[in-house]
Amino acid sequence: MVEGKTERVLMAALRRFLEPRLQGRMPKLDPKPFHGRIPRGDQLKGDVRRHLDDRKFPADAVIALTDVYTGSVPPEFRDAEDAKRQLRLWVGEEPRFHPHAAQFEFEAWLLPFWDDLRHLAGHNLAEPGPDPEMVNHLNPPSRRIGDLFRRGSTGRGYVKERDAARVLRGRDLGVSAQRCLQLREFLNTILRLCGGQTL
Repeated sequence: MVEGKTERVLMAALRRFLEPRLQGRMPKLDPKPFHGRIPRGDQLKGDVRRHLDDRKFPADAVIALTDVYTGSVPPEFRDAEDAKRQLRLWVGEEPRFHPHAAQFEFEAWLLPFWDDLRHLAGHNLAEPGPDPEMVNHLNPPSRRIGDLFRRGSTGRGYVKERDAARVLRGRDLGVSAQRCLQLREFLNTILRLCGGQTL
């Protein structure tokens, strides 16, 4: 379960990452994108149950991926751990449910590819720091990337589906996972469920 634009950007890179690591054990990834945030409260619980208990195609596991930064004021979650804890509370003790959160949003996982972003934008703005997941609510990663593109020579603003997909094309998510704990945990959940070696 994932926000729609993130799903469209992330799935190809995720499959490329998993296929060599799960040869013969590659799962059927069946993303359920939402337009906007994934559901909250009882709606999330009901959606998880529906996927797990589907009579024709029951899911072996449900993985939910949300951003910490949802745009709400005040922020809905303090950090990724708080978001995962809240998702778990909403769903209850279901061992086949695996909540995950991007700290603070999906674009944090693009920051390790800053040189590629600079090339696409046509600007040499300095990287916003050594820890991508500490770029926060006050000036989140998408705004940093947007600022890079606004300053760039290409004359285009940052468009998640176009530019994030271009950055991730041909890139190994493992490179980003080395610097992004929440991405590493997300990938490790899938690897562990499929009997693969974790990062």
